Amino acid sequence: MRHAALLMLSLLCGCGPDAAPGALPLGLEVTLSRAVASQVGAYQVVVLKDGAKRNCTELQRTCLATQVDPGDLLELKDADGNTGRTLRFPSAPGGAAMGLAVDVPVGRDYALVIEALTADTPTRFLGSSCNYLREVNSGTNATLVAAPIELTSQACDPVFPR
Repeated sequence: MRHAALLMLSLLCGCGPDAAPGALPLGLEVTLSRAVASQVGAYQVVVLKDGAKRNCTELQRTCLATQVDPGDLLELKDADGNTGRTLRFPSAPGGAAMGLAVDVPVGRDYALVIEALTADTPTRFLGSSCNYLREVNSGTNATLVAAPIELTSQACDPVFPR
């Protein structure tokens, strides 16, 4: 039986300079200009197997869907019970603070990628954050402080085949 662990991500999108250390002690903090924050329509969360073998710099250059095999993605579940190999969370209006909760299978050696997507139709890739997860334990894990989202807008399709 596969157990899932709770991985919590807090997301703050706003304006202004980098936040002071300790301003958001747990979670992911993203500071974006007002112009960029208005372009973000959603965040797509993906967890990949074999994280240590992955080069986060390369993964952040363009859509993950063009770089990895869908079989390398782990099955995830959000707080509402929605499941999938990718989970999308709408951005908060005006870049307001928001929290994310994702169940990740217990295990080791993962890479967590958070992609910022446009509000346009069709959805476009704006940039991403890549983070190594050494271990996910059963129960509630420490909140992840994720790397900043690197904005590298590309004309690629971020949608993985279902």
